[in-house]
Amino acid sequence: MTQLQYFTALSGLWVSLAWLPYILDRVMVRGLMGAMANPGPSDLPQSLWAQRAHRAHIVGVELFAAFAPLSVLAMLVLPLEDQPDSLGLTFFLGMAAHYVIYTIGIPILRTLAFAVAALSSVLLGLTLLGAA
Repeated sequence: MTQLQYFTALSGLWVSLAWLPYILDRVMVRGLMGAMANPGPSDLPQSLWAQRAHRAHIVGVELFAAFAPLSVLAMLVLPLEDQPDSLGLTFFLGMAAHYVIYTIGIPILRTLAFAVAALSSVLLGLTLLGAA
């Protein structure tokens, strides 16, 4: 398994599990039945950190939606020695750091971490197009 494959899989696993913290908070705030009910205007608000974690998860899904197909395409068309393995690593680190930093509530670092992940996707796309 190449690093690109490994970190793409790890990123997908991260995105598929990143909902757990804010759902657990929802259960703690609203109770199990309240967490499973349809949302409504009378719902108790979740903790601020959980609201940020929810938004960070949405951003992570959006980031992964751009990175994953580019990564799969790179795995298919680039020879193993030409695969940009470091971009898989930087994407994962940027996306995971963005989630944690956003949840904690540090605005400037959050934006920088997002930029690392987003630029990894851009560079991967440019690599596929032969421009990088």
